[in-house]
Amino acid sequence: MIQTVLTNLLMPETLLGLIIGVVGGMVVGAMPGLSGGMAIALLLPVTYSMSPVAALVMLMAIYTSAMTGGSISAILLHTPGTPANAATAMEGYPLTKQGRGLEAVGMSMLSSGIGGFLSAVALLVIAPPLAMISLKFSEPESFLIAVFGLTVIGSLAGKSMLKGLLMGLMGLLLATIGVDNVTGVIRYTFGFDSLMGGVQMVPALIGLFTISVVMSNCEDYKNANKSLLQQSNAQLGTKCLPTLKECPRYFSNWLISSIIGIIIGILPGAGGNIGSWVAYDQAKKRSKHPEEFGKGSLDGLCACETGNNAVTGGSMIPLMTLSIPGSPNAAIVLGGLLIQGLVPGSKLFTQQGPITYSILAGFAISNILMVIVGLLIARYVVQVTKIPNSILMPVVVPLALIGSYAINGSMFDAFVTIFFGAIGYLMDKYDLSSPALILGLILGGQAERGLMLSLVMAKGDVLGYYLGRPICVGLIVLIALSILYPLFKRAKEKVKVANN
Repeated sequence: MIQTVLTNLLMPETLLGLIIGVVGGMVVGAMPGLSGGMAIALLLPVTYSMSPVAALVMLMAIYTSAMTGGSISAILLHTPGTPANAATAMEGYPLTKQGRGLEAVGMSMLSSGIGGFLSAVALLVIAPPLAMISLKFSEPESFLIAVFGLTVIGSLAGKSMLKGLLMGLMGLLLATIGVDNVTGVIRYTFGFDSLMGGVQMVPALIGLFTISVVMSNCEDYKNANKSLLQQSNAQLGTKCLPTLKECPRYFSNWLISSIIGIIIGILPGAGGNIGSWVAYDQAKKRSKHPEEFGKGSLDGLCACETGNNAVTGGSMIPLMTLSIPGSPNAAIVLGGLLIQGLVPGSKLFTQQGPITYSILAGFAISNILMVIVGLLIARYVVQVTKIPNSILMPVVVPLALIGSYAINGSMFDAFVTIFFGAIGYLMDKYDLSSPALILGLILGGQAERGLMLSLVMAKGDVLGYYLGRPICVGLIVLIALSILYPLFKRAKEKVKVANN
């Protein structure tokens, strides 16, 4: 078996597919509006003429590398390449403004590689037993996992919890726009057919995180000819990776965030968005210096990038064992499996074992290669912070609008980006939390659908129905702990201050 796996991996076609997947995925992920799913879908027809190992290794490499590539633009330009990199922009961009962009990109690459590699190990070792969780995961669990994700708003609220909750509720309200998935009622579209599918996530993200920053920079016209580093009186620095002495500080963060990402990846429909935010929230709650989060924390950056990449392998576990994709990108990879005649299930790991384990080993290697490629280009991509704003900002705006347009080929999405850019600009002026709004928008649809359908399934006995499902009980406990722990921590700090 091992010899066959090595032979399959060392085939020129497989090596070429691995390189194309890693490099292509990172390039696509770094471009706002383009996603790994889009790249996988475009390359899917190409895999017809490829061997199963080369084809699936390439597709899975694109999947994990696009998530990592999205962190580059999030860190350097405050533009999340994918929705899963929104949390990365919160910590990465402040680090760039401090002159630590190279260090932030290096940490992102390393953390993404660790999260992806550990998820690949989980996929190799514990796929069948973990996949059984997906069979017990239905609408009630979907609702509760969305609620669990919404508890992160407390960590994103900033100085005012009330403002944070208000923005979270605003995001939930925006998520109700469009056709109700359960009743079919059209809501809040104001006659625009383009809104029947709801507010598109990527245009909203680009507007809130990119256009708003451009508008803020336009105010400071006196420093228009200065670069981001010159405005901050900072140097680019030479440090890219944490030293050996610093690494133990991040071990627990890497491990816990990886476990969170793997578990969330297994749950159908959760995806890298939730994995990233939940890992970030848990890192902040465990941190000895939570006040640093949101201002440029390597711990926060480490957590969200580890969490979103760990989702990639986690989402493959139910896909390869039960044909249940854990994310939209995993669903496209399922198409690639079926094209090659690989049917998910027990036969995939027995009769077709040599091919399957070659694909999984290739996925693990792609995460290692991704780190190497990322670190090699890091010193070059961070040079963007030396470009004067008078040149950089006029380039960023067209790229942002093109990225928004490219999703559906709709000018309406470009207008959505501009609208959310203006909203984000005003929110920044009044110290309102953009991440809290975007989190409500991300999770609102999932929460509403799960709640509505579970109410129907409960047949009047909602409490008994939820308490009769073990996973629901566990999620309710996690939600309660997530809400109560910060309150307990604050009360403890007040008592400590009073005693001193």
